[in-house]
Amino acid sequence: MKKVIVIGGGVAGMSAAQELAERGMQVEVYERNPWYAGGKARSVNVPDTNLLHPDKYLPGEHGFRFFPGFYKHITDSMKRIPFTNENGEKNANGVYDNLMQLDRVMIAEYGKLPIISIVNFPHTISDFKVLFHSAFGSNTGLTKADIEFFAERVWQLMTSCSERRMNEYERLGWWEYMDADGHSEIYQHLLVEGLTRTLVAAKAKLASTKTGGDIFIQLLFNITNPHIKADRVLNGPTNEKFIYPWMAYLKSMQVDYQLGWECIDLKIEKDVITGVVLKHRQSQEEKTVTGDYYLLATPVEVASKLFQRNPAIINADSTLADIDKLAPDVSWMNGIQFYLSEDVKVNHGHVIYSDSQWALTSISQMQFWGKYDLNQRGNGKVKGVLSVDISDWTTKGFNGMTANECTQEQVKDEVWKQLKESLNVEGKEILKDDMLLFWYLDKDIHKVGYEKDVNFEPLLVNLVNTWSLRPQAYTQISNLFLAADYVKTYTDLATMEGANEAARRAVNSIMDATGEKYKIAEVWNLHEPILLSYYKWLDRRRYKKGMPWKIHVPWFARVLNFIFKFIYKH
Repeated sequence: MKKVIVIGGGVAGMSAAQELAERGMQVEVYERNPWYAGGKARSVNVPDTNLLHPDKYLPGEHGFRFFPGFYKHITDSMKRIPFTNENGEKNANGVYDNLMQLDRVMIAEYGKLPIISIVNFPHTISDFKVLFHSAFGSNTGLTKADIEFFAERVWQLMTSCSERRMNEYERLGWWEYMDADGHSEIYQHLLVEGLTRTLVAAKAKLASTKTGGDIFIQLLFNITNPHIKADRVLNGPTNEKFIYPWMAYLKSMQVDYQLGWECIDLKIEKDVITGVVLKHRQSQEEKTVTGDYYLLATPVEVASKLFQRNPAIINADSTLADIDKLAPDVSWMNGIQFYLSEDVKVNHGHVIYSDSQWALTSISQMQFWGKYDLNQRGNGKVKGVLSVDISDWTTKGFNGMTANECTQEQVKDEVWKQLKESLNVEGKEILKDDMLLFWYLDKDIHKVGYEKDVNFEPLLVNLVNTWSLRPQAYTQISNLFLAADYVKTYTDLATMEGANEAARRAVNSIMDATGEKYKIAEVWNLHEPILLSYYKWLDRRRYKKGMPWKIHVPWFARVLNFIFKFIYKH
């Protein structure tokens, strides 16, 4: 039996371990975190909140998890992870059945009533009422010209051929593509910036239109498909509903998963990896582990340091030097949780705080957590959990400071103020100071001396013209493979989905290297409606002739226009 050493036990590493073990490979996984598996997906025990019971803590997290409807890779893996609920009943589709559908998205602005819209295809009268109110009854401040231009640009994305997206839009920033400088400040703030900085830790002026555009239209396609649940979250803390069952499944297949081990060096001889040097983060013990194949499932900034530390690796595969150029392309998207004395259901779904200086998004979690009991956690008085992601750490808040200049207490105070300014509008007081019982800021944010905060787990951002720098899951070193969100994938975004797809690609390459027969780990491209194929075919013809994209009015739009004109004339 061939042995694979997996370095990194986040979603990519665990996904690879699952696929490898299911194919009969011997797998060892080494994760640097001494306490938790799952990487950025993990949830945590909030320190000092086991006041009533020694084993019951309030649940914290790096950032809230959500599963858009276009995810296929991670959800396919979830369906194979067994799960038994608190009543002893087994889920038919494993941990996948722990996903809950969200119905609404809210856009909150300072001093204004929020805009609430649906996130799924409308199925009920309530859905239609919300849809029409958001379309015609909301005072967004956007001009007709803003809306028409934005719609045209979105249509251009939908009807552009793949070659144009890859070779043209990859080189174009989202801000420039959307002509933000030529439109109103509200247009810039609400549509151009809001859609990038809150979905992922991206900046509109730097984010690639190819990546951001692909994901944005996937979300739109989901909303128009009556068979897809466009937005989903887990029905409890991530560890209990996903990571712990996943670990149990891996161990049932004899996967050896070890916590606290950090890779400090890759040994290479004659263009072949001969071992991995590990150091335990608590005991400081060092050891070398060996296998037949080595899978590096670490973030880009970690991989870059490993490759730069050993020039022989770059000599064996010069393309790996490009990873050093990708390493600075990371940003911060970390979470803070507020534990409240009331279960404040701000919205039945995510909230985007479009005016917030720190690009906040949030979700009120207890409404989706069913029977999860908070009574024995904290001081026994917590009724609600408001989980907030902070995506902009370099813009000054109300306190005149950027988030990465603040102490943890200052971050808490400023985020709370931005939330209140967004939600407590027109006489409504949704958040009150006396509601706040506990709070938890992601422990990856560390203060170093009197300098700015340091983030030990930043998020990769797909900047303009960086696709060519990304490696494949295989390398020119015959037994070294890569599985992380910087690898070239269809998903092309730093998400659980992208990590899982990269892992599948790496596993397929490893199995191919064995020379044995094996079942391919399936990989899916992003799905787009077949109705758009004709328009993309037209654009492909133009692209091959060196011509720019040109709008082609859909036939059904011309028919509708004719009907409306006929009606108004008569």
